Amino acid sequence: MDKKKLTERDICSKFINPALEQAGWNMHSQVREEVSFTAGRIIVRGRLHTRGKRRRADYVLSFKKNMPIAIIEAKDNNHSLGAGMQQALSYSDALDAPFVFSSNGDGFLFHDRTGLSGAAETSLKLEEFPSPEYLWDLYCQHKGLHQPEARQTVEQAYYDDGSGRTPRYYQTVAINRTVEAVARGQNRILLVMATGTGKTFTAFQIIWRLWKAKQKKRILFLADRNILVDQTKNNDFKPFGQAMTKVSNRTVDKSYEIYLSLYQAVTGSEEEQNIYKQFSPDFFDLIVIDECHRGSAAVDSAWRSILEYFSAATHVGLTATPKETKEVSNIDYFGEPVYTYSLKQGIEDGFLAPYKVVRVDLDRDLLGWRPNKGQTDKHGELIDDRIYNQKDFDRTLVLEKRTEVVAAKVTEFLENSDPFQKTIVFCEDIDHAERMRQALVNLNPKRMQENRKYVMRITGDEQEGKAELDNFINPEERYPVIATTSKLMTTGVDAQTCKLIVLDQRIQSMTEFKQIIGRGTRINDDYNKHWFTILDFKKATELFADPKFDGDPVKVYQPKDDDPINPDDERDERDHDGPEHGCGEQPEGYEIEPGEQWETDDPPEITGGPRAGGGQSGGRTKYVVGDVEVTVIAERVQYLGADGKLITESLKDYTRKKVKEQFASLDDFLRRWNETDRKQAIIDELGENGIFWEDLIKEVSKKLGAEADPFDVICHIVYDQPPLSRKERAAQVRRNNYFSKYEGASRQVLDALLDKYTDSGIETIEDVKVLTLAPFSQIGAPMELLQAFGGKPGYTEAVKDLEDALYQQTS
Repeated sequence: MDKKKLTERDICSKFINPALEQAGWNMHSQVREEVSFTAGRIIVRGRLHTRGKRRRADYVLSFKKNMPIAIIEAKDNNHSLGAGMQQALSYSDALDAPFVFSSNGDGFLFHDRTGLSGAAETSLKLEEFPSPEYLWDLYCQHKGLHQPEARQTVEQAYYDDGSGRTPRYYQTVAINRTVEAVARGQNRILLVMATGTGKTFTAFQIIWRLWKAKQKKRILFLADRNILVDQTKNNDFKPFGQAMTKVSNRTVDKSYEIYLSLYQAVTGSEEEQNIYKQFSPDFFDLIVIDECHRGSAAVDSAWRSILEYFSAATHVGLTATPKETKEVSNIDYFGEPVYTYSLKQGIEDGFLAPYKVVRVDLDRDLLGWRPNKGQTDKHGELIDDRIYNQKDFDRTLVLEKRTEVVAAKVTEFLENSDPFQKTIVFCEDIDHAERMRQALVNLNPKRMQENRKYVMRITGDEQEGKAELDNFINPEERYPVIATTSKLMTTGVDAQTCKLIVLDQRIQSMTEFKQIIGRGTRINDDYNKHWFTILDFKKATELFADPKFDGDPVKVYQPKDDDPINPDDERDERDHDGPEHGCGEQPEGYEIEPGEQWETDDPPEITGGPRAGGGQSGGRTKYVVGDVEVTVIAERVQYLGADGKLITESLKDYTRKKVKEQFASLDDFLRRWNETDRKQAIIDELGENGIFWEDLIKEVSKKLGAEADPFDVICHIVYDQPPLSRKERAAQVRRNNYFSKYEGASRQVLDALLDKYTDSGIETIEDVKVLTLAPFSQIGAPMELLQAFGGKPGYTEAVKDLEDALYQQTS
């Protein structure tokens, strides 16, 4: 046998697999081959999308299912023993597997990231591959799992419903690290996972394993929204069955083991003595706090009192946005996160939707507005004489025409893309949300006639709108389409099909910004939701440039002994006048017991004189001005680049830079283009590297007055060549009498392919399935058409020849 002639797969089956079996690895339960562990970054082209390459490990070895401990990267025998090591180490980073191997069939290069086996890298013979027990023992030593009870806990199996559903790789890392931390005796644990990455499912598996291992016998799961508690109970937590109960109606039954509750359902007035005190302080072994950034970070928060009462229990905090300010700190309470899975990583892996930002600047926002001396607003209130700018609009001063301009741009965007894509408009307060609703209603009379719920205000103070929240987030319900809101939909709203987020709210809190962006990041394949757009009117997306946006949380909490702790940790982060809302907010889904009063989800109105909503109370006036013109002075589109950062340079400059990283000159590009059998492969490759075909083609096509070919887009924008449209390229082929060398069915097919190219582009004609479509189906059956070229190889060669004719350079 000549090893040099064997493929990589042959090396795996003939040398690596036998070595694993000889070492005692179960090939069915402990060894997985060719494991794709990411989904592939979503790349958008017009209204179409494709996926980039998935990350794929040749082997993932697990001591038990979903407990990976080793990676093997295989190469053919023309490579050296360690040729796959660096690649394997990068997979090891992602999968949290500390033992890494590379092989070419001659043996193994072993890299031990724990440092417990001796040298960092060692060459092993095929028969020296370590056993599962040996590596597991090293793994447990590395993780500090020295006691038999600790090992028993981490060896507890995941819940498996038999459907084949398995956790995603990052969920596995989060679950394993948390269970290991508990097994070591760590009592305060923080998990940071981006919105839409499955925190509840992750929490379920953590609880299941600890419960089944009898490490934790009575467990409390705390959430801040009634709808979240119900969804959790009925969906992810359903396997707990009769052992689980929801705390409600302020009654306690101590016969259960798994308790789900709202924070509000276990706290109350002094008279009620707080329902949680009906439990003894040591009743619960484990408390899992969902969205722990909302209240548990503040030392004097009402929610924090629950955790203090059950301080002997292990506390696990889950959040997408840990709060780290001068006033409050999740890290101060829980410690550093045991694992962080960021929005940037989720988009890169293809588990979260990418986004495009459309930034709209209004003249009054940038230039400001000053009233004339003695000017009154539309209600007769004397307006304070000063310059009002973006910080004031819709807070202390309402420019009615500004609201109309914003609503018009939102309507324009929807009409030019999809009028029925779910849209959330974030406004400054309830009054602003109501005015925005009215403006959108007036601009969409046809849609409102079709269904009065096309536009709805969904805020905490209004029951009818709030009742439509479930319909808004339900992918199967068409209405409401547009929701205007303020705080209510900032967090905890699983809007899987939301494709447009409108920011007409000045956001200074990074926590709030991340939560708002998270409303659009979910992917739903069934409803073609793979990306979303952010339409920004208040420069909120400048926060994307802040290093804190997607980086690790930095602890800055530095209270002194005599410093008060402010539970409203947004106060220092927000830069505006007027009172803030505190921890008494009542987002959607809260259960209100008889006699209880909760505030709405929005900040109290800034009141005083006659206002947009009418009425007066003490405080500052909100002026309303109806005759000040407002216009759009700039509109800029920003794109999420392949590196996870927004592209702020011009799209042309960015394109030139990205293409020239691969093709330094026009000759380099033309050589690769002409040599490649499938031109679409180059187009896809450039797309994966950050080229935004939709907007580039649109720009060049506008100049040509017809659809441009991606080939011409690159030649024109990157190398300053005059572009041709697809129609012009097809006409050029016909003028050259290209079809004269063909006759009969083959000539008809190529003529039809040229028409297809003109209409749909190069991708269509490079797919042999096109022969099943009209007009080809009218010429003959696919096999007949292929035979007209002497078979499939002849057909493929003819298509390549047609492409050569299409892209023949002309001076």
